[in-house]
Amino acid sequence: MFEKSTWIRLPRNVVVGHGVLSRTVEAVEELYLDGRPLVVTSPTPKELAVGRLRESFESAGIDPAVVVVERATFSAVEDVLRAAEAADAGYLIGLGGGKPIDIAKMAADERGCGFVSVPTAASHDGIVSGRGSVPDGDTRHSVAAHPPLAVIADTELIANAPWRLTTAGCADIISNYTAVKDWQLAHRLKNVEYSEYAGALSRMTAEMLVDRSDSIKRGLEESAWVVVKALVSSGVAMSIAGSSRPASGAEHLISHQLDRLAPDTALHGHQVGVASIVTEYLHSGESGEWERVRDALAGIDAPTAAAELGIDGEVFVEAMASAHEIRDRYTVLGDGIERTAATEAAAVTGVL
Repeated sequence: MFEKSTWIRLPRNVVVGHGVLSRTVEAVEELYLDGRPLVVTSPTPKELAVGRLRESFESAGIDPAVVVVERATFSAVEDVLRAAEAADAGYLIGLGGGKPIDIAKMAADERGCGFVSVPTAASHDGIVSGRGSVPDGDTRHSVAAHPPLAVIADTELIANAPWRLTTAGCADIISNYTAVKDWQLAHRLKNVEYSEYAGALSRMTAEMLVDRSDSIKRGLEESAWVVVKALVSSGVAMSIAGSSRPASGAEHLISHQLDRLAPDTALHGHQVGVASIVTEYLHSGESGEWERVRDALAGIDAPTAAAELGIDGEVFVEAMASAHEIRDRYTVLGDGIERTAATEAAAVTGVL
């Protein structure tokens, strides 16, 4: 008897485009969320966008509360929960980059209330996904949470974000290319459940950026549009899969290990981008596929070498050789690769 079932949680409203920050209230009203909103933000987006967002709500007769988080930590989640309790908040709005969005997402999940994502930078696919990332000592935890009920991505605001944040978002999407290959490998060798639909969506999203990398330009709002749509697509793929598998393979394990060995050195998206070059080499060898990944990253001015990340080559090799220890997730790294093999892969691909 067939007994399989699944529960896919997706954003109900995704609003993307020029000046759509002003439509946040409209998007929220369609969700029938009750109570006072609590806006969770960080210092820079607070200066850039909180005033505009507050005005939109106040014009609708709503007085939003605001809390500012400095760092993405578990204590910050607790701070937001206390602020939500004090404000009697009915739902949370994450306004900013990955830090406030992840914190708001986890706090909303803990509080059992709605969450709305309002990104001010397209730096990674966490703006839509059902996972939050929090550093803790020398490691980083990926925490499950519900995806946002709505995403409001103002491309005018995002196009004016630091260019390195946009290239990090692009690199995070391009790394889906190897993440799906790792997922398929785990399915073949370890019988890990694989979703053809989620895998195809994730791969198509990565291919779109690989093929259009030369059209992603600094300060061009249309580029922000393309990147945001890709990040949304990647987040949807994870929701369909019910895991981060469509967007997280060996390249993410290497990045997480770099977070341990060289904390706060480079952006997450840039790290997984460089790691995806060597991961693709491990998958396909001299076929030239890794060159497509490298050239796509170079085309958007994203790093393609350890030195460009500000990370010593030996540290990068150590991360490759020990990344399999990060979590129980089968990838092309298997139960570990020899340092000599890691060095060769990094050298051949120009990462060293």
